[in-house]
Amino acid sequence: MSVTSIGLDLAKSIFQVHGVDAQGRTILKRRIRRRDLLAFFEKLPPCLVGMEACSSAHHWARELVALGHDVRLVPPQYAKPYVKRNKTDAADAEAICEAVGRPNMRLVPIKSRESQGPLTLHRVRSLLVRQRTASVNSARGLLSEFGIVAAKGICRVGVLRRDMEAANEEVLPREARAALDALFEHLDALTAKLDAVDREIIAWHRSSEASQRLATAPGVGPLTVGWGTVS
Repeated sequence: MSVTSIGLDLAKSIFQVHGVDAQGRTILKRRIRRRDLLAFFEKLPPCLVGMEACSSAHHWARELVALGHDVRLVPPQYAKPYVKRNKTDAADAEAICEAVGRPNMRLVPIKSRESQGPLTLHRVRSLLVRQRTASVNSARGLLSEFGIVAAKGICRVGVLRRDMEAANEEVLPREARAALDALFEHLDALTAKLDAVDREIIAWHRSSEASQRLATAPGVGPLTVGWGTVS
């Protein structure tokens, strides 16, 4: 009997494989180390391979497609209902195997390396924006304890900083100033990194015909969240 469908539970080092035949009978249960995974699938005839659309899934999907397998990525929330017992790697692999064979299962398209490049830029940008916002809010909250405030908005951070620097030790103790100086230096570094990522995104946008076509839509621009999914 040959394996027709496989559920592959991804991990950092040890992967779990669950395989069934054409009648849906379990004929394969195995734990495989990361370094042995491709060699294992090279020996198998082409079959349907299901994985949850999680971290590293697109990488492994591309690798297995190159070996001739039919790879499908299942959203984790759609695979979860098929877990029949307590959550384990083996139970997850079995659930994925069952979910991927459902005729109406919604799937996640496999991203190419080319599309994941700009997507990575946008995700890093999003992270830097969140970190900068958190740092600004922290600076505002701390300075407000000493009566130093400014209007909301990232453009007002400079005013807040100037008011802090102008305050004497009777208003702002030395220890607080040292801590806030470090926080504003961190903000400067985040802003510089954010500007560098923005330049990379704009450069990619100018080189991408698909991105430029999308930019003709009202309210859409190269720094729109999620723009990096353009392939």
